[in-house]
Amino acid sequence: MTDRISHWIDGKPVVGAGRTGDVHDPATGQVSAQVDFAGPAEVDQAVAAATAALPGWRGTSLAGRTRVLFAFRELLQARKHELAKIVTSEHGKVESDAAGEVARAIENVEYACGAAQMLKGGFSENASTGVDVYSIAQPLGVVGVISPFNFPAMVPLWFVPNALACGNTVVLKPSEKDPSAALFIAELLAEAGLPSGAFNVLQGDKVAVDGLLAHPDVKAISFVGSTPIARYVYETGTSHGKRVQALGGAKNHMIVLPDADLDLAADAAVSAGFGSAGERCMAVSVVVAVEPIADELVAKIVDRMRKLRVGDGRKPSSEMGPLVTRAHHERVSSYVDTGVAEGAELVMDGRGVEADGADDGFWLGPTLFDRVTPSMAVYTDEIFGPVLSVARTTSFDDALALINANPYGNGTAIFTGDGRAARRFQNEVEVGMVGVNVPIPVPVGYYSFGGWKDSLFGDTHAYGPEGFHFFTRTKVVTSRWPDTSHAGVNLGFPKNS
Repeated sequence: MTDRISHWIDGKPVVGAGRTGDVHDPATGQVSAQVDFAGPAEVDQAVAAATAALPGWRGTSLAGRTRVLFAFRELLQARKHELAKIVTSEHGKVESDAAGEVARAIENVEYACGAAQMLKGGFSENASTGVDVYSIAQPLGVVGVISPFNFPAMVPLWFVPNALACGNTVVLKPSEKDPSAALFIAELLAEAGLPSGAFNVLQGDKVAVDGLLAHPDVKAISFVGSTPIARYVYETGTSHGKRVQALGGAKNHMIVLPDADLDLAADAAVSAGFGSAGERCMAVSVVVAVEPIADELVAKIVDRMRKLRVGDGRKPSSEMGPLVTRAHHERVSSYVDTGVAEGAELVMDGRGVEADGADDGFWLGPTLFDRVTPSMAVYTDEIFGPVLSVARTTSFDDALALINANPYGNGTAIFTGDGRAARRFQNEVEVGMVGVNVPIPVPVGYYSFGGWKDSLFGDTHAYGPEGFHFFTRTKVVTSRWPDTSHAGVNLGFPKNS
């Protein structure tokens, strides 16, 4: 008998009354649980709980809110290994990678604990004679968070801690592919002292998403996922009057210049291309080799790929786990056929890899294409799997132009020993997050995460300072406390005198 994964509404588990979906163990291919899929009634129930909790949580002092977040941080730190195991069991990534995900999540919670500093307003004394002007940051209300399958612990905690710190209440809709991490987070928040209803988990699919996008009591939506869905979420949410930040897909390039340390670059390409089986929005999917180093670089990449150990993420020997679902495995595998048909050189084929795991696991080994051109689907599409492409250019200018012509602008990197080239690259590349000899330039928690172009819809990035900005709105107060004398009516325009 499989487990049942329920919603979390008003401080307790709530079993759904309608549809359910399968949750798989990617390393065995077997169904491990059934997850409830919310219908309109559950959406209304979760939003109603968040709405009811809003006055009390908003009215809680900054000190009181941050005490809850500090306690949550301590619980998360103490039980981080449990959360990592949950992530591995449903997503498939190796436990060391899952542990790294949880560590970055904790970093974001720690930043949110500094809410008192971030929510300070401005004050101008005597802006006009006897008149003071000041600004205050206030919460939006009930906010929705829609998170993807690839980081079931970290991405929700990009948004939830800041939203709560600002005095909002939250409804989280996690991915139906790996939903249990969200419930674990809900339990820890409750244990930390968060009032019932301030954080709710709504399991499900598009029905739940559309319910949150249209609900009149939901004031804002934070989303991470593919670009087509990010565009849909942004357009639908804003059409219903909501503030929306929708982070979309990516096609991250890594330029390797001829003066680069090729061993360092090859290590970085393999680590960034195949970590978490390529299921990262910041994964390197295109290595741009600036001639004449392409042949040597490809050989070094292949040498490292051959040594990668693919297997069950729960085994310490595994370096790369399976893909998340059978359907996703089939989709990613199909790109290997497409790349060959379109004329790319298949250097290493990950299909049929001998994995250290069950035969029915969703295995695809590291795959490498060389001589990829911008017209090929393996270049244009976000594959979201362990498929790395090498494109060759003859100059730095051509490599830079290749990146800037791409519709995505999430992350990029350059490997070089030339400081002038690196500085020009960071200045001219049209991408939101840039690494210089760093292959996965995910910002630390006190900066903010987000791309440009078709990788972001909305004008506000995730977490960090921009996260606090997104979850608050500013009110400016002009105040005067006059004496008992009265100057009379004056219909003229106010003067700063």
